[in-house]
Amino acid sequence: MEHGSHSDQSKSTFSLADEDHTFANSMRFTLNQDPRVTFCGYSIPHPSDNRVNIRVQTTGDPAREVLKDACQDLMLICQHVRSTFDKAISDFKKSETVEIDDSE
Repeated sequence: MEHGSHSDQSKSTFSLADEDHTFANSMRFTLNQDPRVTFCGYSIPHPSDNRVNIRVQTTGDPAREVLKDACQDLMLICQHVRSTFDKAISDFKKSETVEIDDSE
């Protein structure tokens, strides 16, 4: 759900259900890396409400598009972290096997 002036699409507050600080802080960080973003912040309306409000203000581009781009960027970052982690686990297991083989 999006709140804000329909005449100025460069400023919007997005209310996202079933999210918490983990997602919101990651989105805030990702959005603030975008040079089109002049302000980004988030709030949790109430601890018992599983919802976050993310405020985005841009240099002129539609806030909705900038938020979509940030979601895509965050997804790519998560995929990179996951593949790096999986490779490190695989490399560690291989090195353990080599060490065990050497001791025989």
